[in-house]
Amino acid sequence: MLVEIMKFGREERAACTSLDIAETFGKGHKNVLRDIRGLGCSEEFNRLNFEPISYVDSMNRDQEAVVMTRDGFTILVMGYTGDLAMKFKEAYIRQFNAMEAALFGKRIEREKGIAVRQSLTKALQQSNEDARMCGHAYSNYTNCIYKELFGLNAAQLRKRFGISRKENLRDCFSQEELRAVQSMECLVSGLVDCGWEYAQIKEFIRTNNTRRQIAA
Repeated sequence: MLVEIMKFGREERAACTSLDIAETFGKGHKNVLRDIRGLGCSEEFNRLNFEPISYVDSMNRDQEAVVMTRDGFTILVMGYTGDLAMKFKEAYIRQFNAMEAALFGKRIEREKGIAVRQSLTKALQQSNEDARMCGHAYSNYTNCIYKELFGLNAAQLRKRFGISRKENLRDCFSQEELRAVQSMECLVSGLVDCGWEYAQIKEFIRTNNTRRQIAA
């Protein structure tokens, strides 16, 4: 069984899939999809809690599946009975609780990150760095930070996560990764305020092995 943080439209929510439900509860996936269609929920509830997706099966065919929220899961498995089914329900609820706690922490870090990024942007604008880099100082420093923490620049990270330039890369980071990025941005902002230039800052964060922040 697996509960993950997934996108519902523009919002991240704790969710699981119909495929996982079928495997965990020992049901045919077609039967789980039939159960979802037969719930009789309102259009609004379905829109908020069940989202159709597709996947490629073992025979390389496109197949239908559904992602569901905690509320969708609760409605769906309400009628699943038996001692084993009850144990699975309890286990899913524990996973939903854990994922929602992680998501809450992630949202807090994202909100804190706004002020941190504003501080870094202001420091770069007030220095000579932005003019020297023809307005690309923020992206250059961000790539420097990402390379140190993750070993990849922003474009490479987008490719790894399978997202476009229009999507927010930081939505893909965990709470710990967000915290590490923000800590690094605070450090860089302070060094820029002290008059340090890009080459000095890059060498400083490289030699101090700040990638350990994520594992800490």
